[in-house]
Amino acid sequence: MAKAKNKVESVKLEFGSVRQKTPGGTYYFRYQINGIRKEIPLHTTSKEDAIRQAKELIPVTKSKSIDMVAAHVKQAKGLEKIERKLPLDEAWHIYSTHPDRATPHTVSEQLAYKTTFEEFLSFISTLPYGIVSIHEVDPNTVESFASWMKTKALAVDTHNRKIKRLRKIFDVLKEYYPQSNPFKSKHLLRNIREEQDSVIRRQAFSRQEELQILAELKNPARKLMNKEEIRIVYHIGMFTGQRLKDCVLMQWQNIDMERRRIYVKQFKTGKEVSIPIAPELYEALETAKTWQINQYVCPKSAARYNKLNEAGKNVGNNLVNIDVLRVIRWIGLEPSVSVPGRKKKMTQYGFHSLRHSFASFCAEAGVPKAVLLSILGTDSDIADKYYTHVGDAAQEQAIRAISFSGVEKTDNERIAAAIEFLDKEKPTPENWNRLKEILSE
Repeated sequence: MAKAKNKVESVKLEFGSVRQKTPGGTYYFRYQINGIRKEIPLHTTSKEDAIRQAKELIPVTKSKSIDMVAAHVKQAKGLEKIERKLPLDEAWHIYSTHPDRATPHTVSEQLAYKTTFEEFLSFISTLPYGIVSIHEVDPNTVESFASWMKTKALAVDTHNRKIKRLRKIFDVLKEYYPQSNPFKSKHLLRNIREEQDSVIRRQAFSRQEELQILAELKNPARKLMNKEEIRIVYHIGMFTGQRLKDCVLMQWQNIDMERRRIYVKQFKTGKEVSIPIAPELYEALETAKTWQINQYVCPKSAARYNKLNEAGKNVGNNLVNIDVLRVIRWIGLEPSVSVPGRKKKMTQYGFHSLRHSFASFCAEAGVPKAVLLSILGTDSDIADKYYTHVGDAAQEQAIRAISFSGVEKTDNERIAAAIEFLDKEKPTPENWNRLKEILSE
């Protein structure tokens, strides 16, 4: 019995043979035409099943053509797709009801898939050669579409998102065209480096600018929908570092006034954070309690933020964001700036700038990075931006240590250097750390 198990099985057929390469291994079908040997795996360890498959693979056993036999093999093995024509105007219906379709979390992104596909169909309709079915879409057509999009002054990220949506749609519809997915090519995507010279980075507010914002929100001459609630929203953002949605939709059940602590489960990441309530925020929340009518701290703004259109897409978030940006313009800052080569302006100041400010102030105060992340959540990009100076300071200290400037100064020399620094610079919070360094050198 032991010898039988170690034996390599081979069975000769009318045309070709089935054989194993290793004892007990899978079977292969081997045949030869015009002196050329071919071999394909049968993916079975059963001799009977292998023989059955081999007989099904070669319906014409005495063919003189290698191509003919190969065609029969492909068809029998299911390697050659059966061309099923799907009209372009029916493609979206098939995709949108397919179990493998994309299922984005937001209605906005769900609609974006349809809009992008319709944009692609609109482009196809302008081509001189008629394309009416999915299987007629080839790489040349897709490359032409990608080139056309580059003329529309889109952001690199926007361009790439459109290509990736279409790639997913064609993946789902793969049974309707014989070739590989024409949107798979990496050449269709743009490189983020294309915008490296024109990217506008998000700016942080200074302490003075944050004070100006709060002052303008108390200015009776300034008119704004739900102005008092927006003032509370700004307080929450300034003293917790949370995103706009988390601040606008803050609920009383997540605020412990007695222990002076706020609990936030961030909408974007699902991260749960716990934050002490600053005195200024505590005072603002006490004001908000006077109008408490439901679970939201800012009920009118929350209702406005949650507004949906007929398609179920959230449109209220933009309305509240417009209110927030108006306040920023009150203090003389322009939220967005034009960038050459892009149709849409790029944002430099917004509510998210409060998140950057929070990180900046923590870095200046020497708060450990891990502590900042426990408040902001897992958002290391922002933390890294404002904590790089910690490494810079350490490097400067190392250079001073090995240079003649590393020799310790006398108390009188330190005081003289500090006075000279103050004569040249204003005693702002930004210069306070440098002054401390001078006095400790």
